Amino acid sequence: MVEQESDAALTAILKASADPTRRAVMTLLAQNGPMRVTDLARHFEMSLNSVSKHIKVLEAAQLVSRRTDWREHLIELQTNRMSLIDAWFQNLQSIWAMRLERLETLIEKEDEDDHND
Repeated sequence: MVEQESDAALTAILKASADPTRRAVMTLLAQNGPMRVTDLARHFEMSLNSVSKHIKVLEAAQLVSRRTDWREHLIELQTNRMSLIDAWFQNLQSIWAMRLERLETLIEKEDEDDHND
């Protein structure tokens, strides 16, 4: 069950971050720290409503969080969620490392066989 939840979370993160605008929002937040929605919207040639929709997708994937202080909404990047992507890539790297080791072993064995002939 935990693996399914992790897989669902990873899928949500990858889907949310697939859009260039949402990646740009995340980059701005990483560079500047928490920002108001209106300040984020100034960086894009789209309506405040459109930027808000992108932020809601990022919130649903828990890539950003919203803090409300009176009428001001501050959006903050949640970098801890990136650990799921990192873990997935680490797993892929270990699979490739094992494959490369097997290939190296086969090549060495073939070289030995060629020398013995």
